[in-house]
Amino acid sequence: MITMKKILRKLIVICILLQILVFSPLQVFAESVDAIFAGGCFWCLEHDLEKLHGVVSVESGYSGGDIANPTYENHSGHKEVVKVSFDSNIISYKDILKEYWVNIDPFDNQGQFCDRGDSYKPVIFISNEEQERDAKESQRNISVALNIPLDQLKVDIIDAKTFWPAENYHQDFAVRNPLKYNFYRTSCGRDNRLKKVWGEYKQ
Repeated sequence: MITMKKILRKLIVICILLQILVFSPLQVFAESVDAIFAGGCFWCLEHDLEKLHGVVSVESGYSGGDIANPTYENHSGHKEVVKVSFDSNIISYKDILKEYWVNIDPFDNQGQFCDRGDSYKPVIFISNEEQERDAKESQRNISVALNIPLDQLKVDIIDAKTFWPAENYHQDFAVRNPLKYNFYRTSCGRDNRLKKVWGEYKQ
């Protein structure tokens, strides 16, 4: 009797799996895609993008430079970046690009907000031709939407290099350290500048 019950349970599980495969194949084989962005402090960009429906995870790290195993104390040549892993059946790379733009200052290539220097410059790192096409299209769309020449947008679009995860204490910093995070974000003037740049556009 116990053996029969086990067999029946296995059959039920198999039937359920078959139904899922037949009726919802896209959900079963949902493709997880990665996108890498630099936009100033990775604490903030991570927190802004991880809220999006369809985003599986956002990880803070370093990329763009040549130093292997960079650290917060030594990441010369690298940018502070986030790696966004998302379900392409729920949210598209184009949609994530839209959110990226409105969470950075696209006119500043000397840093972002109160953070100055090369490691804080805004960059879209592309991994293939489709991402390159979409990134450049988004850049043109922003130029038209803001009614400014394309060359006034100071966001570089370059080929992705190795992504190096940042130290554990940087991951989910906004969630784990809300007081420090909110104080930093406010004192850095990030939201005030974003409102000034994107206020009308976001409406």
